[in-house]
Amino acid sequence: MANVNFKEVILIVGVVTACYWNSLFCGFVFDDVSAILDNKDLHPSTPLKTLFQNDFWGTPMSEERSHKSYRPLTVLTFRLNYLFSELKPMSYHLLNLIFHAVVSVIFLKVCKLFLDDRSSVIASLLFAVHPVHTEAVTGVVGRAELLSSIFFLAAFLSYTKSKGPDNSIVWAPIALTVFLVAVATLCKEQGITVVGICCVYEVFIAQGYTLPLLCSTAGQFLRGKSSIPFSMMQTLIKLIVLMFSTLLLVVIRVQVIQSQLPVFTRFDNPAAVSPTPTRQLTFNYLLPVNAWLLLNPSELCCDWTMGTIPLIESFLDIRNFATFTFFCLLGALGVFSLWYPGYSSKTVLMALCLMALPFIPASNLFFPVGFVVAERVLYVPSMGFCILVAHGWQKISNKSVLRKLSWVCLSMVILTHALKTLHRNWDWESEYTLFMSALKVNKNNAKLWNNVGHALENEKNFERALKYFLQATHVQPDDIGAHMNVGRTYKNLNRTKEAEESYMMAKSLMPQIIPGKKYAARIAPNHLNVYINLANLIRANESRLEEADQLYRQAISMRPDFKQAYISRGELLLKMSKPLKAKDAYLKALELDRNNADLWYNLAIVHIELKEPNEALKNFNHALELNPKHKLALFNSAILMQESGEIKLRPEARKRLLSYIKEEPQDANGYFNLGMLAMDDKKDTEAEVWMKKAIKLQADFRSALFNLALLYSQTAKELMALPILEELLRYYPDHIKGLILKGDILMNQKKDILGAKKCFEKILEMDPSNVQGKHNLCVVYFEEKDLIKAERCLVETLALAPHEEYIQRHLNIVRDKISSSTFVEQPVFPAGETSGVEEGEKFPAENVKEIRSESKPTQTIKATDDRSHSKSDKQLEKNTDKEIPHKTTKEIKDIEKKRVAALKRLEEIERILNGE
Repeated sequence: MANVNFKEVILIVGVVTACYWNSLFCGFVFDDVSAILDNKDLHPSTPLKTLFQNDFWGTPMSEERSHKSYRPLTVLTFRLNYLFSELKPMSYHLLNLIFHAVVSVIFLKVCKLFLDDRSSVIASLLFAVHPVHTEAVTGVVGRAELLSSIFFLAAFLSYTKSKGPDNSIVWAPIALTVFLVAVATLCKEQGITVVGICCVYEVFIAQGYTLPLLCSTAGQFLRGKSSIPFSMMQTLIKLIVLMFSTLLLVVIRVQVIQSQLPVFTRFDNPAAVSPTPTRQLTFNYLLPVNAWLLLNPSELCCDWTMGTIPLIESFLDIRNFATFTFFCLLGALGVFSLWYPGYSSKTVLMALCLMALPFIPASNLFFPVGFVVAERVLYVPSMGFCILVAHGWQKISNKSVLRKLSWVCLSMVILTHALKTLHRNWDWESEYTLFMSALKVNKNNAKLWNNVGHALENEKNFERALKYFLQATHVQPDDIGAHMNVGRTYKNLNRTKEAEESYMMAKSLMPQIIPGKKYAARIAPNHLNVYINLANLIRANESRLEEADQLYRQAISMRPDFKQAYISRGELLLKMSKPLKAKDAYLKALELDRNNADLWYNLAIVHIELKEPNEALKNFNHALELNPKHKLALFNSAILMQESGEIKLRPEARKRLLSYIKEEPQDANGYFNLGMLAMDDKKDTEAEVWMKKAIKLQADFRSALFNLALLYSQTAKELMALPILEELLRYYPDHIKGLILKGDILMNQKKDILGAKKCFEKILEMDPSNVQGKHNLCVVYFEEKDLIKAERCLVETLALAPHEEYIQRHLNIVRDKISSSTFVEQPVFPAGETSGVEEGEKFPAENVKEIRSESKPTQTIKATDDRSHSKSDKQLEKNTDKEIPHKTTKEIKDIEKKRVAALKRLEEIERILNGE
């Protein structure tokens, strides 16, 4: 076996780099979204053992919706990418490029087993530049093909060294082969097919048998005319070891998938659910279709499902001729390679094996798969095709007449393939470019129309997206997902009537429940989201909440493991003021997924509604154990700690708020609540800094403006508070507490009695029963020396709050002043006092922080409209309505109100005593 020299390696790597350098600038598209962006197995917070429990997409293998694609080693490389660059796509694409170069170099070494050096380099170059590989190399999920191929080829090379002198068995390479096969299979399932190639190599290459010779030897042995030759006995031993090892791997693999095949629908692979002979005719026709992609990769498409290749429903279909021609050619090559001895037949045989055996798992011939045609599964089969082409070129170029022409043709093929690959890479730049390029090849696939719509939807271009979604419903009228997409887009366009009609259409297309037949096997799990989406739409109408709940329950009855239905129903039950039932819904969802931080967060919200703050905090903490960067859990748990009043919890609350603003640096709420914590801890300078940051991010932040003014007022910087209050009242002219504080400062600091009077009068215009505003207006009347009016005002105030002792005392003092005959001669305000009756006339400063109306977005996790045929949009929804008060326990509110009232009364009493 010839070795690969350094120049050949440089040439191969250089060509791969030249063809795929622009793939580094592509993003995550198509299946990358599910495998990378939405896959929690990549995150360092996910236990490493989870990689070996879940499928390629991060779904537990035990779940019915799992694709049963068990590739933990491939996911491990994604996780390493995430460790170094998180979700920056360039590093993922770079590693794919490197792996493709490695495969091309190892393939060169394999080629030298069957071809001369020059032909081997040509085969390797053809493999390196073939455009059909762009899906495997430029699409990040294609890494499964690349990694599996590395170990696939390494296992084969190892096995070629298992034959020792005198046909003896060298066991070390065989043991290494078995190990590498297992590793290849853990990268992708097709890795196990290398065992078949090793068997063919052993019999027909290493031992040099031909089919006639095998038949002759077997016949003589069966007739008792001869014994089994020693070399054949050695071969049988090796084959038995290989087959036993393979059987063991298959058994383990079956155990991993729990003896269940993945569930696919007729939209994924229409022929799989078609009757005989349509199913057989269509599946056999797919073989020449794949061969044509290798031979002429001019029209490539990222998705070949649904109506891309119409079903062959008759023997008279002209496409059957292509199938017949393909099998004739394949049979002729097979007979030639197996029947005749010699170098050429052995090369053809190994090329055919490389083409056929790795393709068997994706061929639909033995079990259905979730696609019609997938270009990435041709990655390994193309190796056999390249060997076949290189061998044919070698035969032609050896003839002097055709030598120059063969070189010209070969150069043109390599150059055009390289340019096609380079151009094809740009199609994978974004989802929009990818699916638009696919529509140029095939307009009969509703999934492609849907996915172009999704790409436009991601750009908030809903009008254009709607056109593509509607076209999908025209191409495939029974496509449930397309009607769901139309409904969601109408909803985004605030056309709720049309949205409901589209969802109802999708719902009507759902298969009916048939007694005794498993429902889940006949529907894609994401199609059940039609119930979720429809319920989410109609529950905006308060009179239809029960109807929405019925839809959630219907979805759960169809699939008891439908986690999202429990989540959405839990949120609805909270809205319906049924927290106990909401708790049950979330607990059932947690039975399905205990490692979901969002669910623990939602359960915490339920405990807040149930007035169980300690339980709520425990659940927030559980969510943070699973996801230390869970933004809403960080924020709301910090607020809960802050409002508990426990001083020992404040440092942890501050730590969590700091973590929150690190994750959400543009959210003013985080800075505001840090300011509130600092005020609680009497750290006035720090509080001022945080409040100013909050106001800088959100100029109309009501609570931040008021509490900053309050902070200035409490720290003897009343004049600094005035411009802040002016800004507050410019945005919120009806802010009663702001008007009270402004009036207090104007009266006591600026001596602007008229300005203060306007503030208090405006309060009473908005709320005639406001005791504090009314009382302080009485003080203004006293300051204006209108004692009669002050008396009348205090009487009215006392009627509003008959239990407030300080108002009665103030009234008595004013009446004493009125009855004093010397009052007119005395100064109204004795020296050193701001108000003569020396009590309520001085407006009591607001000494309690405003209720944190912007403190926390305590929303549960809402179900989003899952996108059919595209990525799932599951994500946390933040409260964007900054003026909706947060939900807290009634106990906390009662304690706060009592504390406020007590402090006010103490201040009044203190001022009365000081005044008198």
